Amino acid sequence: MGLSISCDSRYARARPSTYTTGAAADSGRATCHGAVALFGVLGGVDGKGGTASTGAWPNWYAAVIELVGGTLVLLGLGTRIAAFISSGAMAYAYFKVHQPQALWPIENSGEGAAMYCWAMFLLIFTGSGAFGLDRLLAKRTSAQEQRSARTPVTA
Repeated sequence: MGLSISCDSRYARARPSTYTTGAAADSGRATCHGAVALFGVLGGVDGKGGTASTGAWPNWYAAVIELVGGTLVLLGLGTRIAAFISSGAMAYAYFKVHQPQALWPIENSGEGAAMYCWAMFLLIFTGSGAFGLDRLLAKRTSAQEQRSARTPVTA
């Protein structure tokens, strides 16, 4: 019984930093996908430095969402909104691009879109984790509000 309680409390203490680590890993990869399509880095979309055509539906827009959304989630800034938009973009990619080819992600090469969709969906509810800028800014704002609430008003 004591061991179970001890492990549970350790897991609970590690949860915020684990969320941050997972969010950083997923959003870093999403950011790279966006950079590949927009800037042709890491071989580009064709392996030769090619980019998505500007304004081309849906590739260019997906790349912008991956780059901006991934960067925001990586920084932990506006995490829930960025994750919501990114998750929706990946769901669209899966159902419109991959799923018509076959039912299962392993058959239609949609594993990446499905995994990013669910990873970002989880971040909608968990937030940025322990080290996100959202959390740091919220702490700073609440500390300033507490100081101003304690300061007496002079007439």
